[in-house]
Amino acid sequence: MTKARLDGLYMLILGSVFFVAIGAVMEWTNPLGMTAFEQIYASSRCVAHHHDPYNFDQLLAFYQSDTGGIPADSSVVSRTYRKIVFIAPNLPTTLFLIAPIASLPWKWAVVLWMVLIAAGFILACFCVWNVGADSAPRLYGALIFLMLVNSGLLLSAGNTAGLVVSLAVIAVCCFLQDRFILAGIVCLAVALAMKPHDAGPIWLYFLLAGGVQRKRALQSAALTAAILIPAVLWVWHSAPHWAPELHANLAEGLAPGGLNNAGPTTQGGRGIGQIISLQAVLSLIRDDARFYNSVTYVICGIPLLLWCVRTLRIGFSPRNAWLALAAIAPLTMLPFYHRTYDARLLLLAVPACASLWMGGHARGRSALGLTLAAIILTGDLFWIVLFQATHYSGWSTEFGTIPAPLVLLALGIFCLWIYLRSDNTTSLSGQMKAES
Repeated sequence: MTKARLDGLYMLILGSVFFVAIGAVMEWTNPLGMTAFEQIYASSRCVAHHHDPYNFDQLLAFYQSDTGGIPADSSVVSRTYRKIVFIAPNLPTTLFLIAPIASLPWKWAVVLWMVLIAAGFILACFCVWNVGADSAPRLYGALIFLMLVNSGLLLSAGNTAGLVVSLAVIAVCCFLQDRFILAGIVCLAVALAMKPHDAGPIWLYFLLAGGVQRKRALQSAALTAAILIPAVLWVWHSAPHWAPELHANLAEGLAPGGLNNAGPTTQGGRGIGQIISLQAVLSLIRDDARFYNSVTYVICGIPLLLWCVRTLRIGFSPRNAWLALAAIAPLTMLPFYHRTYDARLLLLAVPACASLWMGGHARGRSALGLTLAAIILTGDLFWIVLFQATHYSGWSTEFGTIPAPLVLLALGIFCLWIYLRSDNTTSLSGQMKAES
């Protein structure tokens, strides 16, 4: 093993240690730590005991009988806890897939869930590092190290994004390196079943790319359907009206005052783990969902349409696949509800960034600068320091939502611009040198 490769591996290992340590400390010190997982855990157990998890009263009653009670004080933490745990926003497929873990006692289930997230994300990071381990191991190692140390919330929150992002990235590496294809299909199918708005854009790329990649996308979709059918039947038996109830729960979270509302008066979308969709920025101009949703769809719809057309026309190429994914990963986080932990999909931007950097010149420097900014501004450490320094003052939480969506938009547009100019005959770095 060369010294450069060994250095890159050391950075990956050190980053993994920091990731686990920071995530564990954040979970230990945050009174709302693991509440996202607690919601899934309680809902899955609720179904298993033949109650409706999408009905607030039934879920609350089951939780009280199952655990012996809930926090009774009227603090902000307690009110937030109730909104997170007892308003179920997860698909039946998520509850179905989590059922084996939910059958365990809480203390064992939470440990197993944290181990799965930690192991999955570290494996995803290793897979991406392995892509560039021969060409630029130190650069890959440094970028992934920065990603790891900024991802503690991924572990401490317990949100399914921690597992879904990891599975989606692993699937991409399997497909693009043409190794462990069956494992990649299973990973992508499970990710689609749990969080389609995270894994869906990745699946769409392989579908549009054609050839054997389209076949793998269709196989993943078929396996997702195979998971969906028993999951819906399982939930329907206990909750025959689950679909309208789930829709109502999602609408309540997005309504003014809801935890997932993008408006400036909703504290659930601010602070660490903030909402990173473009609506959070536009709502500062006019706090009206009809306004900021419409403008967001126009701003994001045009580049996404260009991306789809380009992918259909150019087809699949290993040289351009990473660039296509580097463009779609940030762009699709903007029009729909996403939080900072979903932005760990930026792992998919690392190979394109490294390749452009090795090509040199202004675009290489721009790629590195934008990727670094996106990792930092959608990560944890910068915001932890800022909010602690400002004591969560109004200006820091309100205007702190501006940088992350804007840098994601800039990175997505930049990668899309390069993608629209790419071809199938040269590598990204080789093309950069040729054009200069």
